[in-house]
Amino acid sequence: MNVNNRILVVGANGQIGLVLTAALRARYGTDQVVATDIRPATNPPAGPFAVLDVLDSQALEQLIQDYNINQIYHLAAILSARGESDPRWAWQINMEGLFNVLEAARLHKLKVFFPSSIAVFGPSTPRDHTPQHTAMEPTTVYGISKVAGEQWCQYYFQRYGVDVRSVRYPGIIGYQSMPGGGTTDYAVEVYHRAVKGEHFNCFLRPDTRLPMLYMDDAIAGTLALMEAPPEQVKIRTSYNLAGMSFTPAEVVAEITKYFPDFSVSYQPDYRQRIADSWTQSIDDGDARRDWGWQARFDLPAMTQDMISHLQQYYALTQV
Repeated sequence: MNVNNRILVVGANGQIGLVLTAALRARYGTDQVVATDIRPATNPPAGPFAVLDVLDSQALEQLIQDYNINQIYHLAAILSARGESDPRWAWQINMEGLFNVLEAARLHKLKVFFPSSIAVFGPSTPRDHTPQHTAMEPTTVYGISKVAGEQWCQYYFQRYGVDVRSVRYPGIIGYQSMPGGGTTDYAVEVYHRAVKGEHFNCFLRPDTRLPMLYMDDAIAGTLALMEAPPEQVKIRTSYNLAGMSFTPAEVVAEITKYFPDFSVSYQPDYRQRIADSWTQSIDDGDARRDWGWQARFDLPAMTQDMISHLQQYYALTQV
């Protein structure tokens, strides 16, 4: 156990939050990591937990004092597809929540992790090998809030010296939790359907290419950035992070190597417009040079690992 790390995870019940909280507890000790969310998890893991509305700055302040927190991983946000159903609500959650965390970090000299997203990019962004520094004109409230969030993070670093660090996640794929309302979540659901022997109806066109990252790589990259010496963290908006890029048709082709009878239909909905505004591949050279980022999983390796874990999961649930 490292007693110097006393960590608060805000939004710990989400797709990334559940896995990241477990990884942090394995690394630093269960009692050193306090998980929070607006409601308890259905099957909460062992360890400190508190109900927290990220808009309640006083409750956040109290938790920081009660647990002597010195790091916050701020994961609470309304994602792309869900945010479009109520833009003002999504903006309020995403921005006021971040302000509360940044202000707490300023007052208590905390280290902060803020997840950004490829949603910051838009139609004017180069779609292939999107560079670190480029045009960002997002078309969703989620993307707008992430662009603003990146700028506020940099502002708090430059103005107040807050050690805030960030990565732009592409679509995250993992077996550990179910999709959470994002445009790239088809790439999680498709594996569940295949393992269960069910038909899959994809809400994107078969040729829609998007950048993706396996959950194991996303967690490893997040921890590597947060543990890097401050002098190596040269970008205080958000680092591009890349793993692989593929289309729905390509991931289905990989899955059918294991399940030849797997059937898929394509019925694009409003999420297709969101996906069409995003980039297709990412240049993450700055993260590689500055703090040694390197993804491990490609599409075949990820598919094998996803199917193996999901087969174990569904075998246990049917016992």
